Amino acid sequence: MPGLFTLPDRPHRDDVLIAVAGLVGGLVLWFLGLRGHRSWVPGLSPRWALLALVAMAGLELLRRTMPEPALVLGTLVFAVDLATGANLLATLLMFTDLIYAAVLYGPAGAARRVPRTCEALTVVATVVAFAVARKPEALLVGVGVAVVAVAPAWTGVAVRTHRDAARVARLNAERTALLAEMDRREAVVAERARMARELHDMVAGHLSAIAIHSSAALSIDEPAASREALGVIRENSVQGLAEMRRLIGLLRDTTGAEEPAPTPTLAGLDALVERARAVVPDERFAFRLDDVRGPGALPAPVELAAYRIVQESLTNAVKHAAPGEVRVELARGVDGGGGLTVRVTSALGDGPGHRAPGAGAGVVGMRERVELLGGRLTAGPAAGGAMWEVRAELPVDEEDAG
Repeated sequence: MPGLFTLPDRPHRDDVLIAVAGLVGGLVLWFLGLRGHRSWVPGLSPRWALLALVAMAGLELLRRTMPEPALVLGTLVFAVDLATGANLLATLLMFTDLIYAAVLYGPAGAARRVPRTCEALTVVATVVAFAVARKPEALLVGVGVAVVAVAPAWTGVAVRTHRDAARVARLNAERTALLAEMDRREAVVAERARMARELHDMVAGHLSAIAIHSSAALSIDEPAASREALGVIRENSVQGLAEMRRLIGLLRDTTGAEEPAPTPTLAGLDALVERARAVVPDERFAFRLDDVRGPGALPAPVELAAYRIVQESLTNAVKHAAPGEVRVELARGVDGGGGLTVRVTSALGDGPGHRAPGAGAGVVGMRERVELLGGRLTAGPAAGGAMWEVRAELPVDEEDAG
């Protein structure tokens, strides 16, 4: 049946070199006579040591691909070499290498079993040798077994430990690099979203005014009214270009990165409402600002978010609201403390309808600003469908406000 027997992978190049070097070295030692001549088993020919040498060299080819079976067979082969009394140094060295390879390349269980087994064999060999010889010199047998078996086993443990530690360190480094790359990408995406919000908030109002007044200039024949509409168009075009230039300049200029760039504050709401009032010449519209925040200070991020929410809400009112009152309200808790509530309402109903096109990005930008501060935003019909209300609740950290 397929799957019962699997062929080992091709031997590693280093394993082939070790096997060839061990075989050649053993043959040289044999022909030079650098071997033992006393067999421990009567009638066992010393030539069996050559067979053991060849077999041990063949097992070296499996030291990396099948380390545990190679060690088991190598132990039997080494026993044959000892029985012949040849005690070839090359066979001994290749056997110690099989012990080392079983610990280093074998499974985790082998890295624990092999050293313990070698230690147990060392103890048994020492006890047996001392019990038979009854001389202190018998302890040298234990030393020899320890050198042959225990030393390579614990060398393999040390190398394996360092190798595993290096692998873990490499994986941690790769994971850290991956997290850093993800953070960088998230930062780029967040910065792009912030730039898009700023660009929209700064320019959308001016472009809406241009669209409204250009439509008015095209629909009327009176020179004075057309001239006034064109004047408003020019003013908003200049202001829009200035805002665009300022943003582009901030993006390009890196010399003053250590100094904070000037940002709008709620102190400019009066001018914002006046600008919206100037954009809509229809007398049926009324713009009103009720600022009852109190004397408490606000953190800069909260002020910027509130300013942009009012700016976008007024822009939407200019583009879409029916004739009526456009009201901006700002309030805080008792004694000017607590969170900031921004409320902008405008009329809905039978009106002139959409006076300028919109893409819906304004409400999305307002919601993103509020969510970044941990607040809540609602935008939709109110008062039974007669009003459109934008309501933002912005939390205020008193420590940051102070």
